[in-house]
Amino acid sequence: MESAYGRIKALKGISLEVKHGETVALIGANGAGKTTFLRTLSGVQPMSGGSIIFDGVDISKVRSDKRMRLGICQSPEGRQVFGPLSVEDNLMLGGYTQPVEHVVGDLEKIYDMFPVLKEKRRLPAGTLSGGQQQMLAIGRALMGCPKMLLLDEPSMGLAPLLVQEIFNVVRSLKQQGMTILLVEQNAFGALAIADRGYVLETGSITLSGTGQDLINNEQVRAAYLGM
Repeated sequence: MESAYGRIKALKGISLEVKHGETVALIGANGAGKTTFLRTLSGVQPMSGGSIIFDGVDISKVRSDKRMRLGICQSPEGRQVFGPLSVEDNLMLGGYTQPVEHVVGDLEKIYDMFPVLKEKRRLPAGTLSGGQQQMLAIGRALMGCPKMLLLDEPSMGLAPLLVQEIFNVVRSLKQQGMTILLVEQNAFGALAIADRGYVLETGSITLSGTGQDLINNEQVRAAYLGM
C-alpha cells in the first residue's frame, strides 16, 4: 500500500497482514503515518499504489461506505462523536448499515459493555467526559457489526485509569474473537494485548513480530517503551 498527500509520500510500500481473529498493533511516533494508514484502509484517503485484500477480495477501488458494509468499521482518532446528538442517536448512526431488527439487540450489547452509556443515553454526546466519549466511539463502531475493527489511538488524552479501562475493553473484544487492528502511541499497552505488532517509521514498516517479541526488542524498548 502507498498513499500520498500531493507530492508528499505518507506511506511507502507498506505490507501488513491481519489474520481472522487476531489483534494486531501498529505503533510509531507522531507523524509516522499510522492514522494515514487507517484512513487509507477505510477508504477515506486515496491510495497512490498497491492493493488492499479483505476477505480474499481486492477492495482497493471500493468506496469507503461500501467498505463499512463489508465489515471494516473504525473508531477514529479524537473520537469524533456527534456532540449535539444524544448518546443513543450516535450509537444508532453506527448501525445504519444493519437490518433494523438487529439494531435493538446490538444496542443492548453495547449498553451491557458500557453501562455508563445506557445511564446517559438521552444526554447530548458532547456532555460526556473524554473517557465516556471514547467508549461511545468504540460502541458506535461495534454497532456496524465489524468483521475487522479499526481502533485509532483509543487511549489518547485519557487519564491512566481510563487508559487501563479502554485496554480492558480491547482485551475483552479480543477474547470474543474479534479481528482488531489497533493503532496506538501507548506502545507497551498495545503490544501487551496484541498477538502481533508492526513498527511504522516515516511511512515504512521497520520491524514486525509477536507483541512479546517487540516488547523485548532493544530498539523498541529504547524508542517507544522508555526502557
